[in-house]
Amino acid sequence: MKAHDGMYIGGAWRPAAGADTIAVVNPADEQVIAHVPAGTAADVDAAVRAARAAFPGWAATPPAERAARIGALRDVLAARRDEIAETVTAELGSPLPMSQAVHAGVPVLVAGSYAELAATYAFEERHGNSTVLLEPVGVVGAITPWNYPLHQIVAKVAPALAAGCTVVLKPAEDTPLTAQLFAEATAEAGLPAGVFNLVTGLGPVAGQALAAHEDVDLVSFTGSTAVGKRIGATAGGAVKRVALELGGKSANVILPGADLARAVNVGVANVMSNSGQTCSAWTRMLVDADRYEEAVALAIAAVAKYVPGERVGPLVNAKQQARVRGYIEKGIEEGARVVAGGPGAPLGTGYYVSPTVFADVTPEMTIAQEEIFGPVISILKYEDEDDALRIANGTVYGLAGAVWAADDAEAVAFARRMDTGQVDINGGRFNPLAPFGGYKQSGVGRELGSHGLAEYLQTKSLQF
Repeated sequence: MKAHDGMYIGGAWRPAAGADTIAVVNPADEQVIAHVPAGTAADVDAAVRAARAAFPGWAATPPAERAARIGALRDVLAARRDEIAETVTAELGSPLPMSQAVHAGVPVLVAGSYAELAATYAFEERHGNSTVLLEPVGVVGAITPWNYPLHQIVAKVAPALAAGCTVVLKPAEDTPLTAQLFAEATAEAGLPAGVFNLVTGLGPVAGQALAAHEDVDLVSFTGSTAVGKRIGATAGGAVKRVALELGGKSANVILPGADLARAVNVGVANVMSNSGQTCSAWTRMLVDADRYEEAVALAIAAVAKYVPGERVGPLVNAKQQARVRGYIEKGIEEGARVVAGGPGAPLGTGYYVSPTVFADVTPEMTIAQEEIFGPVISILKYEDEDDALRIANGTVYGLAGAVWAADDAEAVAFARRMDTGQVDINGGRFNPLAPFGGYKQSGVGRELGSHGLAEYLQTKSLQF
């Protein structure tokens, strides 16, 4: 697998400051496929200085021209879709059809949405006797996770570019090859030197240096709540803005009268997608007592279709595999009933976990409270709608969720009472223009659409 042995800084690939490297492992066969440099604080400093130098020129570039460059980036990503999909499959383990449709396909949609927004967004407004200017915040430090490696990059970089910001990206160490392809795409799309910069490395070294750098104006981070808290504390010490998209424990609420078979089947598919490595996955299925056992039977039948190595890929690394299997063992220990799957490894090679369904889960159990980040579903029973709402809102998270009901109005009425940032109504489709982000400990700020663009702007008012 092709890999660059340097950092992309100031429009060119430059040697890393240190000699250490990071091995990139294919989680499906546990083989090393490449090595990338392990960035240091010196690499981060060089990238930030390049971004700072490029900022005045990019910020002054007319929005229509910025839109054209983002549009060109979209076109490059579309043209390299097969290469991107193959790379994601190699370093993340995602089945190739998933990589083609989601990992390579969705970023093209998102980049296209920001090409349009950059050209049409109102960066200047009139309010009474004031002109209000929406200006780029400055240099952005973007720290992205491994679970959706290209989507998370585009969801941060595209709105930052549309706003007029320059960017330094520190991607997850498990999936750096996709980030290197993105850096190549920015060059091919004609972005000026220094507008986008890439430093590969470990979170505690390169990520921490980026979050703490005095010349970074905003840190955009997606990852665990624990790391997000540390980044927030670091940024807060410098009164630096942050956008944090963190963990989730989303509820899939199936109200009486809903199409139970459809709700269960779609719910299982939602969790199995990307091997359960999705922060917004509906990992808690809430079903009324009268239909509980029917829902369990439907879930057992549905999950049987997700065969490891075919429709379900491995987890990203051995640590994540052990973590998820540990949660499954914890569920059994606390009294939940395994009705499908379990802690055993389904295949001899690769970081696979058996798709698992738990019944008899109660709200206080660990598997109903903590983010597992694997192909594990907990089915909980509720007595009435108030009880369902109490359970749905009964975690520290509030990222996403779903509601199923006999009609949309009933589902919307319930969704309005949920403490979460995004709710799918009766199987609502993904919308790249809708804001994505969480309540409570699921984060601060929003991504996607105009709300995502607003994160990278600051406000100035001129009075006449």
